[in-house]
Amino acid sequence: MQHAILMMLFLLTSIVMIAQQKTDQYPVYKGNDLGLTYTPQSSTFKIWAPTAVAARINFYATDLGGVSNRTANLVKKPKGVWSITIPGNLKNQYYTFQVLINGVWSDEVIDPYAKACGTNGFRAQVVNLKETNPDGWAEDKSPNFSTTNRQTDAVIYELHVRDASIHASSGVQQKGKFLGLAELGTQNTKGGSTGLAHLKELGVTHIHLLPFYDYNSVDETKPDQYNWGYDPVNYNIPEGSYSTNPADGNVRIKELKTLIKTMHSNGLRIVMDVVYNHTALTKNSNFNILVPDYYYRKRADGSFSDASACGNETASDQAMFQKFMLESLVYWVKEYHIDGFRFDLMGIHDIQSMNLIADTLRKIKPSIILYGEGWTAGGSPLAEDKRAVKKNAYQLNGIAVFSDDMRDGIKGSVFNIDDRGFATGKLDNDESVKFGLVAAGKHPQINYAKVNYSKAPYTAGPAGLINYADCHDNNILWDKIALSYKTASEAERVKMHELAYAIVLTAQGASFLTAGSEFLRSKNGVENSFDKGDLVNGINWDLKTSNASTYQYIQSLIKIRKAHPAFRMQSAEQIAQYLVFQNSLPKGIIAYTLNGAAVGDKWKKIWVGFNGAQTPQTLSLPAGNWKVGSINYQSVLKGNQITIDGSAAVILYQ
Repeated sequence: MQHAILMMLFLLTSIVMIAQQKTDQYPVYKGNDLGLTYTPQSSTFKIWAPTAVAARINFYATDLGGVSNRTANLVKKPKGVWSITIPGNLKNQYYTFQVLINGVWSDEVIDPYAKACGTNGFRAQVVNLKETNPDGWAEDKSPNFSTTNRQTDAVIYELHVRDASIHASSGVQQKGKFLGLAELGTQNTKGGSTGLAHLKELGVTHIHLLPFYDYNSVDETKPDQYNWGYDPVNYNIPEGSYSTNPADGNVRIKELKTLIKTMHSNGLRIVMDVVYNHTALTKNSNFNILVPDYYYRKRADGSFSDASACGNETASDQAMFQKFMLESLVYWVKEYHIDGFRFDLMGIHDIQSMNLIADTLRKIKPSIILYGEGWTAGGSPLAEDKRAVKKNAYQLNGIAVFSDDMRDGIKGSVFNIDDRGFATGKLDNDESVKFGLVAAGKHPQINYAKVNYSKAPYTAGPAGLINYADCHDNNILWDKIALSYKTASEAERVKMHELAYAIVLTAQGASFLTAGSEFLRSKNGVENSFDKGDLVNGINWDLKTSNASTYQYIQSLIKIRKAHPAFRMQSAEQIAQYLVFQNSLPKGIIAYTLNGAAVGDKWKKIWVGFNGAQTPQTLSLPAGNWKVGSINYQSVLKGNQITIDGSAAVILYQ
């Protein structure tokens, strides 16, 4: 019996290996015209389905319901492509595809390469993209975000489209929509700026918008539904729930372009949060129906691998999915003028594909910024040394990874609500903070054995790191502090919050803020608010007025960072040489000097000090005549001594 079971397992494994080998040998189509090529005279439709024996296209007059008013057979072409050219102007018609595989016609699916769709993304739509351009689109230019437009110059602000305007205090008319973020001059109930006006006033350079491609979890016919959108369906189409008319693909495209153009004209760049690592559907996804078992990694037993913890993981190492990712990203840059991408669970993708993406996109837009999560949510069949995980960050061509070392060093583990960090009084987390301050690179003064997660440097330079204290995932910083330090007073928690952001905004690498943390936004203690609705997620803009001092402090730190290149060094060698930690300090103090003169800073020498302890501490300064760049609470500079208040930061300069 045992022998029979072993033989069966061997045969099943062999079948899976043969199937995988066959998919590796599928023909690779080199053309860049999959999907729809539209002109008023004719439309050509192409899909890649190498295992199909027939394919057809179905046309509809409406985006939902009704029956097909026309069906046509596609013609098989070389390299697994099926194609048809239909004369006449098909503009605004809806369509789906079906393929015949193993003697069975598939369900109707939308083409993965579709650029427009109707409600809920069930049917693609023929559109003339030129007609979706708002006035002045041809003249739209990405604004400079520094004199050099380097990745380390970016101050990134993470924002959910709906969160930005849905609260009653936003003063926005088109609540929850792309157009809401394009409204100018909006105010909260106390007269403070909100929305776009606030972002401009705050001084950030890049607005990182949570996923705004067409995703699965919100029914676009129901206006009150909520989700973050990390469940992609149509990668090349804007999300319909953020438009004023999801039934018409033209509308969602034009309204998103209007938002981007307005942001650009107000000095702000747009980063798109992309989720190529998995799809909302697995077996019944459009990818898998058109080419079964090709686009996803599988385990030895034939089941779908799940490094995303969302039911599947895509296979960037398969030629046609690598091609899909690359063409999709290029499309967003060229058609929508996108300025950067954040890659969800980037550790699922292979290094070679990510570097191809980086090299290609920088040829189109040299100032584009690229970063992602250097981890997975589970195991993957792809060997770790081939994946874009944090430990391999030094192999990535200018693609940054998030520093969970710094994040948890500042506030404590996100997986243990009771854990605290350097800014919240757990002073032995100082080495993890210092590791983030030097952008996770090689530095002679870092004791890597004491860093919380990474025991060795992993970036090739500061362009390879994103420093942050919180993001949409896990508890927002204000809630994390309250939950982990229940005995602290509100005043003490405010100081801890400000210290955390002072660390982030003075660190080497790029800085990252999550929306509303600049004025102590809360999510009512909800950790994973991805589907928890507007009451939890909507930004209460009146907090900006009630917490004005925190807002003004963080705004001032952003201004200092942008004005002084010493906080934005360009190489690991510069950081190792020109950032020097002060030794023999009291417990709870991190202090260092920056050689501003060496990097062209008008502040010739800079001293930065953080006090993680809750009581004031006094220490001697390096020689020289120091002036105050930033000092808060009861910190005092007197002669060559500085007293740093508890849970506070100080910036001095010569």
